[in-house]
Amino acid sequence: MSARTARAMVRKTKEEALETRHTILDAAEAVFYRKGMARTTLADIAEAASVTRGAIYWHFANKGEVFEAMMRRAIDPLEAISEADYSTSERPLEELRERVLGVIERINSDPRYIRVFAIAMHKSEYVDEMVPVVDQCMECCDRHLLRQEQAFTVAKARGDLPASVDPHRAALSLSVMIDGLIASWSLQPEVYSLDLAGGLINCFFYGLKHDACH
Repeated sequence: MSARTARAMVRKTKEEALETRHTILDAAEAVFYRKGMARTTLADIAEAASVTRGAIYWHFANKGEVFEAMMRRAIDPLEAISEADYSTSERPLEELRERVLGVIERINSDPRYIRVFAIAMHKSEYVDEMVPVVDQCMECCDRHLLRQEQAFTVAKARGDLPASVDPHRAALSLSVMIDGLIASWSLQPEVYSLDLAGGLINCFFYGLKHDACH
């Protein structure tokens, strides 16, 4: 066997392993959405993915790791959109608003997100195996809150916000609004459409500039 052939075989094996991993996560997402986290077993996921339980254990140690990987696959692209350093921004409010709208648009454009957020917010019991996932979610929320507070702090220092605005409370208000909208949408998408998010977010920033949140 030539070195080139060996490298090609290794590459194919890695590609097949990655494909199997995605197949498992797709199946887990579907089963978690249908049955809920607590009632789903690895056997259920294996059956839905048309793989053996051994194939699942090759990639994941337990159901908690499957859930964590499913969430990371969905959340990482959103983190990439929202990640920013506003400390030297000349237009912090506009940049923050654009990033928030970018996250909402990404969520609204991919059917996967309604399932993932419904699972995380309405179909999961946070028992022992979920502790690492909950910890990661809390860290993610803290990062978002700090970024938003930084943007409001810089905007206030630049005179873009009234002096009475509290950046921390403004960041909390924005986070609660976004989280509440996504939670409601993932439960009743026909009532709480994310198509309305742009208008709601614009209203929030307008109110903030006019001293409606302090």
